[in-house]
Amino acid sequence: MIIKKFQAKTESEATEAARKELGVNVVVMNVRNVKKKGIFSIFSPQMVEVTVALEDDTDRAIQEKANVRNITEALGKVNSIVEKAERSDRGDRYERPQVVRTNVSTPPKIVDDDDDEPVKPVTYDRPRSGNILEEKLDSLQNLLEEKLSPGQDRSGKSDKSKNDGKKEDDRSKEKDFEGDDELSKFFEILHTTLVDNEVREEYATSIIEETQKTTKAGTPFDVALAGIYQKMILKFEKPICISPSEKGPKVVFFVGPTGVGKTTTIAKIASKFSVEQKKKIALLTADTYRIAAAEQLRTYADILEVPFRIIYTIEEMESALDDLTDFDYVLVDTAGHSHQNSEQKNIMGEFIHSVDGMVEKEVYLVVSATTKYRDLVSIADAYSEITDYKLIFTKLDETTALGNLLNLKLYTAAPLSYITCGQNVPDDIEQFNPQGTVKLLLGGKK
Repeated sequence: MIIKKFQAKTESEATEAARKELGVNVVVMNVRNVKKKGIFSIFSPQMVEVTVALEDDTDRAIQEKANVRNITEALGKVNSIVEKAERSDRGDRYERPQVVRTNVSTPPKIVDDDDDEPVKPVTYDRPRSGNILEEKLDSLQNLLEEKLSPGQDRSGKSDKSKNDGKKEDDRSKEKDFEGDDELSKFFEILHTTLVDNEVREEYATSIIEETQKTTKAGTPFDVALAGIYQKMILKFEKPICISPSEKGPKVVFFVGPTGVGKTTTIAKIASKFSVEQKKKIALLTADTYRIAAAEQLRTYADILEVPFRIIYTIEEMESALDDLTDFDYVLVDTAGHSHQNSEQKNIMGEFIHSVDGMVEKEVYLVVSATTKYRDLVSIADAYSEITDYKLIFTKLDETTALGNLLNLKLYTAAPLSYITCGQNVPDDIEQFNPQGTVKLLLGGKK
């Protein structure tokens, strides 16, 4: 199996280049937009990167001889689950790229565009001996990655009330897995994996129990794992990001405690809107407590060549909006403050609601993925007293456990929007990906 990446201005040009070099039998595995990293990358043109795979005769012969017992049956069952979910799905979906399954016995050769020599072949981690269930879970993770990632995007409502208090009569309805010790142990491993990734005990238990109720004894592990995967996707719901206004500018407020990266996050979003989407952007800051924050945002505004203002009063906010009626987005940085300070909280609320009736607005609560769950709950409660909001998680590169993303989503029922994973502007920000996050929470790898 040869896997290689091609870059061009458009997807069709990149695919055509792949076919010229490798032949017409190449299979497109993934398509994504790419840009050079760094702050000056905003001036570089965006390229499309196409990843293709080509399976030669040698690979096919090896694969035919490989001992891959029950994989075909497992794939069929997973496919049936996915197809059934698609038929019942009434929401939008992500566009699923074509995926080709690599040989499970022989590592593929990877060819790097920047070097004529193939890089070192990928090696697969062998499962730890001594626990057959963990070995099966390891192999099933690859199966899920191939068949379900990026998966379907379905809409569904969070059920915070269901998770907050499990009634005894619900517990009495749990399935009896007596005589199916392996399946019970498998669910225990999944529960432990979720808790190890800092998913709250009550949420992990609820997800596992909900799946157990609809799982028959003797169900293959891959089918049970697919059920957990899909249920968690539904819990996260579809991400909702900044959308244009029907008329006039969309005013977007970014709120949150100090030190979570609000200003840098605004710069990343502004760069993508201004450079990639060619939208008219204006940057405002109401953070008059920290001079450094205002100057940082001013610097980004100068680089992007977009208007910038410091806002001290509600009247100045109204005046700025009068001057920016022909803009697409007005991004507003706010002062970070203690969520326990009632006076500052009231001032923040008045400031946000001062634009009601004048323009369309959205509010995004920016929090760090490294913050303790108890503090996240306190922060979320404080800002929910002010306004409705969507969630942005920052600093995902500074933590190895992502359970708080699911915890806060279920606690607040607020939509997730963006995540950030570094300081590079504008690269280190992306739309929240439920499929990738669930995969990690279930013990998968990036």
